[in-house]
Amino acid sequence: MDDFYELDFWNTESDCSGDAISFRSCRDDQITIHVTDAGFQSSGDTIVSNIRKYYDNPAYIDHVVVSHPDGDHAGGLRSVLEEFTIGNLWMLRPWIYAEAMIDRFENYSSVPHLKGRLKRIYPNIAALEEIALNKGIPIHAPFQGTEIGEFLVLSPSLARYIDLVVTSEKTPEHKEERGLLDEVFEAIASVVSLVFSPWGNENFSEEETSAENEMSIIQYTNFMEHRVLLTADSGRTALSDAIEYSLDIGIDFPGLDVFQVPHHGSRRNVSSEILDELLGTKLGAKLFGRNFTGVVCASQKDKDHPRKAVTRAIYHRGGEVQTTERNNYGFRKNIPVRPGWGPVDPVPYPEDQEE
Repeated sequence: MDDFYELDFWNTESDCSGDAISFRSCRDDQITIHVTDAGFQSSGDTIVSNIRKYYDNPAYIDHVVVSHPDGDHAGGLRSVLEEFTIGNLWMLRPWIYAEAMIDRFENYSSVPHLKGRLKRIYPNIAALEEIALNKGIPIHAPFQGTEIGEFLVLSPSLARYIDLVVTSEKTPEHKEERGLLDEVFEAIASVVSLVFSPWGNENFSEEETSAENEMSIIQYTNFMEHRVLLTADSGRTALSDAIEYSLDIGIDFPGLDVFQVPHHGSRRNVSSEILDELLGTKLGAKLFGRNFTGVVCASQKDKDHPRKAVTRAIYHRGGEVQTTERNNYGFRKNIPVRPGWGPVDPVPYPEDQEE
């Protein structure tokens, strides 16, 4: 059997955007299935059905990766763990490091109490842990430098992860209940006006993304000379850490073939400087090419994503943008195209962007 791969970004069919990605590969006659996230709990059964339908009805999945604790990534993995035999579950569990963190919390002096609190505020990964323990699935910590099948973890490091847990607004001394006024302000902030912009102009948000997003597992592979970067909801800190680590170990950017655009195409997660390093500097003129594909995991009902500034930035660097808004979207090599899976038009280049 010849080596092959298929990389799929699944439409999670939900009101809000979610991530669900799978990678099936064959190397030296050995087939491996690698699943990263599965959207919300409501989309888990759909992802299970897709894997069965398109991956020859497997009973076994080699690797399941939980990118970070958010429900639009981790929720659907409950179905995956329950419906398949799983070789390895890769996820970061903050309560495992409670003893190392306890001195940094003002309100906690008991490690067991801190562990319990962390499990309550990160219920999605606590639920996955419970399923894994009941089924005897090995759980591993995917820190920077870890190899997961064909993928290498570029971020986060253990030290960075612990810092993020301690400083998160969800952790004990920072926890505040969200009120109606908070929700009103958030809704107002999400409404932005658009302005016509010349080629090359990119207006990203000055706000930073959440600590939970910065916890995202960033995965890289170069399989059959096809370079893929899966970023989940990583922000500028995580991406910068990944770039620095990559340079240290001899992985040179740009040169990606597939770039998962972070956090459904949010303006808070990237910058022009980071994209220059990952994807290359801006082209001097409108020369739309297909040097790489930027894939956005976004729901059709989510009108806020992807942001136009982010879509523009991909085109400025010679890429094209595809989304999971209406379709599953995938890449494959040395394996026939699936019936009904024809070419999909990319997202048009926006002449305007958010102010």
